[in-house]
Amino acid sequence: MAAMLLADMGATVLLIDRTTPSELGVHLPLNVEFTKRNRAIIHLDLKQPDNVTSVLRLIEGADGLIEGFRPGVMERLGLGPGPCLARNPRLAYGRVTGWGQEGPLSHAAGHDLNYIALTGALHAIGRKGQPPTPPLNLVGDYGGGAMYLVTGLLAAIIHARATGQGQVIDAAMVDGALSLMTAPYSMKAGGRFSAPRGENQLDGGAHFYEVYECADGEYVSVAAIEGKFHAELLRRLEIDPASMPAQRDRTGWPQAKAILAERFRTRSRAEWCALLEGTDACFAPVLSMDEVPRHPHNRARGAFIDVGGIVQPAPAPRFSQSEPEPPRPPGSVSAQETLAAFGLSEAEVARIIR
Repeated sequence: MAAMLLADMGATVLLIDRTTPSELGVHLPLNVEFTKRNRAIIHLDLKQPDNVTSVLRLIEGADGLIEGFRPGVMERLGLGPGPCLARNPRLAYGRVTGWGQEGPLSHAAGHDLNYIALTGALHAIGRKGQPPTPPLNLVGDYGGGAMYLVTGLLAAIIHARATGQGQVIDAAMVDGALSLMTAPYSMKAGGRFSAPRGENQLDGGAHFYEVYECADGEYVSVAAIEGKFHAELLRRLEIDPASMPAQRDRTGWPQAKAILAERFRTRSRAEWCALLEGTDACFAPVLSMDEVPRHPHNRARGAFIDVGGIVQPAPAPRFSQSEPEPPRPPGSVSAQETLAAFGLSEAEVARIIR
């Protein structure tokens, strides 16, 4: 994911993949592995000394490197920070793991759910009286891992260009997910996130920050936190504020939620969209992944693009001056072209390809 983001923003990225498939999950056809778009892929056995030599040669012409092994693996392969920074003192050496490069758990296996479990994030997400709810793998793998890795790499590259000095970036998903929890920990310290799971303002406890079922079984979301937006929501729902508990009275939230739930069940999602979407009631329909590309707002912003005949989310963020080229499909970028971009000679490129 981090490599995709960098490539989408215009970086030349080369994926050095294993020669045998990973055991992780279901293997997808390459053309639908969207996160592998926009970059070349070569397969090397890094237990072969000649291949390690080739990788070190590539590193000489690189701004950054990303590796996702357990701590110590790259060192055993001869590709740890020592030899890599010796070849390229300006290198931003990005290491992404679940638990980090040191600590009691650093060598243990794990996945997203385990990492966010250690941060308080998993404990905080879920309905009242229900177990914690896994939030896909967005919080650990991508929010806590990929986003912080990209941020660290870009900061290290800026530092290297200013000073000539490269460095190692230790991007641990547990650290990143914990950093994402800074605001909830702030609210907890201020007494605003003190109730059990599912009974706080942002976790489904409040009637004004909730998902409601409509008459057709579809769902809508409301997030009318501020008083003026809450008042607008009630006005458009034709609910007399005098019939409702005070907005910030936690003891009245269950009653208020029941009133809103009853009202939303009187109309279909489409009818509520016609009434509320685009207003200051802080409203949006809950769309399935099939529906998202067809929504007028997403269409107007070009939020989806066609890459090699397959529709997928467009690159983000957007730039006013340095708009990158459109993404290229996975597997379509020439390895020869990319290897040459790292400063290799024709003979070196031919040897690696061979």
